[in-house]
Amino acid sequence: MLSQQEISDRLEIQDLCYRYADLIDSKRFDALASEVFTEDAHIDYSVFGGSVGGVGETIEFLKQALTDEAFPAHQHLNANIRIELAGDEASGRVMCFNPQEMSLPGGGTQLFMLGLWYVDHYRRTGVGWRIASRVEEKSWVFNTPDFMSL
Repeated sequence: MLSQQEISDRLEIQDLCYRYADLIDSKRFDALASEVFTEDAHIDYSVFGGSVGGVGETIEFLKQALTDEAFPAHQHLNANIRIELAGDEASGRVMCFNPQEMSLPGGGTQLFMLGLWYVDHYRRTGVGWRIASRVEEKSWVFNTPDFMSL
């Protein structure tokens, strides 16, 4: 049976994962530094050709990659969140379904979809749970534009 603290920790971590998705989809990337990641977080988006590095590098990458012109619409839908608690540390695996509309070089747009997992390490801080490490794992891709090599 889970203690009240364990239930609370799990709910806070789930909310953190949903907050991440909301900030990404609303393109409020700067808030990731104060609301989602630890100061020393390591983020690895390389499986889909993205950046690898700290919070600052990740925010700059997102600002350059997910412009309104390049990606007029996208959603990060999280589900099946598995969390393993260990005091003030935790690990997790979060399923993400990511449909995206991408502008094509010759005009028009194309909808494509990504299936992935976030493999996370969480840490309790003075302001609540934060992601200390996030690595994307590829599951599948569908209908990616021809010029993309995912």
